[in-house]
Amino acid sequence: MDPREFFPPEELEAYLFERVVQLFRGVDLVATHPRAQEKGEWHTRLEHYPPHKAEYLIQTPTWCRTLAVKIGPSTLQVVEQLLAERPLDRLRAVQAILRLMDTVGKVRLEGACRRALFFGGPPTYRRIKGILDAALDQAPLPEPEQAKPAQLPFTYERDATEFFGELPA
Repeated sequence: MDPREFFPPEELEAYLFERVVQLFRGVDLVATHPRAQEKGEWHTRLEHYPPHKAEYLIQTPTWCRTLAVKIGPSTLQVVEQLLAERPLDRLRAVQAILRLMDTVGKVRLEGACRRALFFGGPPTYRRIKGILDAALDQAPLPEPEQAKPAQLPFTYERDATEFFGELPA
């Protein structure tokens, strides 16, 4: 169904003054806005947006970083990585990741972010949600591999100790 069937467009009258714009429905004043003074400038009131759209505008990148600090360092690192490049394009994904806290809590979200960062790759909403769905955030992370000896450059090359044993100091 088309939502316009339920909410048909209304005709409003706009009165433009030097500093304000007033919108009227019949004789009722609907809204008053400060008038933009320069080309390309616009003014919007959050109360004129539907609640789900207003929430997006309130939760700015700064707000997301502040909330991530309260959750934990891994969550902050995920948020910083996502917002480092094209922040407005990735803002919805960051908001969705932070919203997972409402369903799973801070501890589990922090664990999922830690695991996503440990295994590398981009820490996406889908990856973090998958970790939470599989309860992998509660599993311990594998131990880092022990330092491997340097790889010898040639296939048949051997270390001198294989032939002569340990040399005296």
